[in-house]
Amino acid sequence: MKINTASFVISNSDVSKCPKERLPEYAFIGRSNVGKSSLINMLTGQNKLAKTSGRPGKTQLINHFKINNNWFLVDLPGYGYAKVSKSVKRTFQSFIKNYFLQREQLICSFVLIDCRHEPQKVDLEFMEFLGESEIPFSIVFTKSDKLKLSELNRNIESYVKKMTSTIWQEMPPYFITSATSSNGKEELLNYIEEINNGLDKNL
Repeated sequence: MKINTASFVISNSDVSKCPKERLPEYAFIGRSNVGKSSLINMLTGQNKLAKTSGRPGKTQLINHFKINNNWFLVDLPGYGYAKVSKSVKRTFQSFIKNYFLQREQLICSFVLIDCRHEPQKVDLEFMEFLGESEIPFSIVFTKSDKLKLSELNRNIESYVKKMTSTIWQEMPPYFITSATSSNGKEELLNYIEEINNGLDKNL
């Protein structure tokens, strides 16, 4: 898939105010500082579409971007950021949960994982929530350029082993990406295109 147009549509914290168009949505979410904004900008080819910041937790709303006028990329707040106050964290959890449970247009969620780290409890718990809620998701390993290939393969293998030895019978689809080198861009966009092509046009 080639992204020709990508435009910001709306930000809000109320699922009922999300776009009414019956277009498929793909949500991107992960722990704060996982490189989500950089990944979105790399995928869309627009350096400033999603706001990047050195301060984790900057994304605090549901952000809709219309892609090629036929699907939405949804940028969701990061979870697990320790410096966000408890009251703000509860609000995040509330409207993020509402989005996943109520948004009928949601087709697939992409859970972003920093490939440099061991499996994190908060990531595993979030994916468990998606699984229990029967919400399709894939994993996007970010920052692959930060590791040697042998280290990258070892960390990915560790993640696969951890997930398949707990509650998962098999590993969900996963992608290895880098916002710096654009590694994984074509594979991820082609995956979205393949899903879109198989959808009922009346979603």
